[in-house]
Amino acid sequence: MDNKRLEELLLTVQKPGRYSGGEINSVVKDKKNIDVRFAFCFPDTYEVGMSHLGMKILYSVFNEREDIWCERFFAPWVDFEKVMTDEKIPLFALESRDALSDFDIIGFTLQYELSYTNLLNMLKLGGVPLKACEREGLKNLVVAGGPCACNPEPLSDFVDLFFLGEGEEVDLELIDLYKQCKKNGASKQEFLQKAARIEGVYVPSLYDFSYNEDGTIASVTAKDGAPETIRKRIIKDLDKAHYPDRFVVPYIEIVHDRAVQEIFRGCIRGCRFCQAGFIYRPVREKSPDVINSQARALCENTGYDEVSISSLSTSDYRKLEPLLNEMLDWTNEEKVSMSLPSLRIDNFSPELLEKISHLRKSGLTFAPEAGTQRLRDVINKNITEDEILRTCRTAFEGGYTQVKLYFMLGLPTETDDDLRGIAQLGQKIVNAYYDTPNRPKGKSVNVGISVSSFVPKPYTPFQFEPQITREEILRRQQVLRESITTKKISLSWHESKTSFLEGVFARGDRRLGAVIETAFKKGCRFDGWDECFELEKWLEAFEECGVDPAFYANRTRSFDEINPWDHLDYGVTKKFLICENCAAHNAVTTPNCREKCAGCGAAIFGEGVCFEKC
Repeated sequence: MDNKRLEELLLTVQKPGRYSGGEINSVVKDKKNIDVRFAFCFPDTYEVGMSHLGMKILYSVFNEREDIWCERFFAPWVDFEKVMTDEKIPLFALESRDALSDFDIIGFTLQYELSYTNLLNMLKLGGVPLKACEREGLKNLVVAGGPCACNPEPLSDFVDLFFLGEGEEVDLELIDLYKQCKKNGASKQEFLQKAARIEGVYVPSLYDFSYNEDGTIASVTAKDGAPETIRKRIIKDLDKAHYPDRFVVPYIEIVHDRAVQEIFRGCIRGCRFCQAGFIYRPVREKSPDVINSQARALCENTGYDEVSISSLSTSDYRKLEPLLNEMLDWTNEEKVSMSLPSLRIDNFSPELLEKISHLRKSGLTFAPEAGTQRLRDVINKNITEDEILRTCRTAFEGGYTQVKLYFMLGLPTETDDDLRGIAQLGQKIVNAYYDTPNRPKGKSVNVGISVSSFVPKPYTPFQFEPQITREEILRRQQVLRESITTKKISLSWHESKTSFLEGVFARGDRRLGAVIETAFKKGCRFDGWDECFELEKWLEAFEECGVDPAFYANRTRSFDEINPWDHLDYGVTKKFLICENCAAHNAVTTPNCREKCAGCGAAIFGEGVCFEKC
């Protein structure tokens, strides 16, 4: 189809800018000079995918090489998908508008489990066979990475290989091997066997699973020279790691429409529900000078007038105040605003408040996660009610009138008293506002309470725990709703139906591949979007495939059970996770990594917080 006809069709859908391409800083190369064409696929809408920092980094890493051309693909929204189907338009790259099937390597980033059907849909729309066994030869090699790759088994039927950990180095090593094998006329099987020897690369077809009569895994066996365990990759020195000096600038508004500057990776805290806090260990920081220069270059090369400081826990950055001093020197002068997400309650100081008083004053967000001290100790949050109230008073004295608090519902050992504790804590914060002499005069306070349903995740101390049933989630939501007695507290929560499905696939095995394909063929896609999610079709798919979703989501797992991810090494040992699970059930906390090493296993990488000299 010619470009003129495509542009006519784009005018018939919402947000044609999702599909038009041609943005500032997008990379266009001459195909005649390219050895490897890489399709970077984000299995969600353009606005979501273009906000993802990992995609920005890898797009820049790949395109810096003259022999590689990385182009972007996003899941088309339902209106444009219909146009594509009716007009027989294949899924195309934003840069060249070539079909997905024209690409050598097709890479997906797996940020959340509810994007799995979108992965299949993008392959189908691009004219690429769904199953790995149906794709022969060294073309349309499907690879995937991201946090969900830490348990890749539900997608093992469809993806040829997975990247474990951080991709800046391992991805290029894989591409170099691909070039060599393609030049030598190697078969796909020969390539996969060699790829499996690269640290951080997992080839699921080289591993056989057997099962016990009760459905649990009996064994995982490597074959054809593949390693017994596969260790994730990390970037050891972030100061020397590639970071883009420019981002592609969209023509339409995206979810996070600003420059983003990463300041460190990992987290010292060890909250027992938080997968990111474990799979990204150890903590590695960038120096303030590098952060400052990179952030300034980004703003100059994109025209953004806002920069967001990115990390899992920004106020844990050891040199945050000197960094802010450096950045405020030019951001104030050039009228660039800064945002600081992911602040900790227990190290939110008046000095930090004074620094962020230069930033936008829309409201502050914190995450107590649980309403009572007992349950905060269970999850190892390591914050007290006094710290929460003191932080809120500090914010109120600084002129803030809105505080948003994140909590989880359904945590292990949770009781109705813990739920009522959320409402009681919210009321104490409201009272603290009116008890603060220097609060903003003539203004009311709003405490926003946002509650998500707990989903047990791999590589956390709670990977052994059951997820509560959907019926119990609804009951507990009602308990919480009835406990709130003031309009100064606003309550919102996450949809329990999607949490249930997330719980199934988070700890699922490769037997779920048939369920994903069946649900996809029934029309499931964009399962993370309320307007598209259809639980009934998923339940039909489970039944037709003879799979009980409760087996994956709602049962307690014994410590000696073989998990689908046990042969993948993310540096955090199963022994450590078991010890942390036992500590949780005794409501015993573990100090953070800078206070005392807990021996999680991440020191094996030889870098980061494990070897800091304070």
